[in-house]
Amino acid sequence: MKTNPREILIYYNPSSSSDRKTVAYARSVSTHIRSYSYGESRRSSTYWQGMLNKLQIDPKKLFNKALPEYQEKLRGKDLNDEGWIKVLQHNPHLLRAPIAIRGNRVILCESPTDILRL
Repeated sequence: MKTNPREILIYYNPSSSSDRKTVAYARSVSTHIRSYSYGESRRSSTYWQGMLNKLQIDPKKLFNKALPEYQEKLRGKDLNDEGWIKVLQHNPHLLRAPIAIRGNRVILCESPTDILRL
């Protein structure tokens, strides 16, 4: 999962205003931005595993637990990492924040200004 070190890739939810603000903020900082909405491109389990390794985070912590769909289908589930990756793969809209990638760095953008950490 190597990308151009001059380019920022953002994987985001276009229906979320804070996610759109993150993309807009990134575009104001750099001209080399590629953004992908969750519905545009489906990611493989290997891709998700690579992102999780770079983020050094438990997959369950990526989910927005306040969403009704999460509450209905996933609350209280005890899945292994592979199971959570499958959930991510098929339900990326449940992510709590956009994921930004630049070169070998991957961050979870909880606020639009987090993009500056790249």
